[in-house]
Amino acid sequence: MSVVLRPMVRDDVNAVAVMEEALFGAEAWSPEMLATEVTTDPVSRYYIVADDDGVIAGYGGLLAQRGGQADVLTLAVAGHRWGEGIGGALLDGLLTEAARRGCTEIFLEVRVDNDRAQRLYRRRGFIDIGIRRAYYQPSGTDALVMRLSQEPPAGKVLEPPARKKHLAGRHRGRRVK
Repeated sequence: MSVVLRPMVRDDVNAVAVMEEALFGAEAWSPEMLATEVTTDPVSRYYIVADDDGVIAGYGGLLAQRGGQADVLTLAVAGHRWGEGIGGALLDGLLTEAARRGCTEIFLEVRVDNDRAQRLYRRRGFIDIGIRRAYYQPSGTDALVMRLSQEPPAGKVLEPPARKKHLAGRHRGRRVK
């Protein structure tokens, strides 16, 4: 793999939006929504891209408060780059950030028909914990809810969990296509 993981910036939004549309069609996040996610509240959000010499090959996003739980909000890799380990590297980057923030539980939703992504998550230790009926819109596809429990970094004293803000319409949890 020749890509470098780096923080997503506002200048990446157009390229990410094009990939969103190609991968998720009617369920894609709008460029405006992506821009808001990338520029709003860096204390609770963390977005990264897989950059291959100036071309974005994938991206991921995390909602994580210090010492609380974390949610993988999105993870996607350009279709022509599947199988190169980019999705795993992005997920590892998000999990590392969640651990750095003291999060011991990480949740995500993934389409029930996305076996490829489910295999990736299970390889990283996620387990199935439930189904959200008709979660993905407008298709009405169900989501499998998965959870990973991880130990805090050695010597880390966790702060009390902050109240989690659940943002309707933002927490769609799409996964590697």
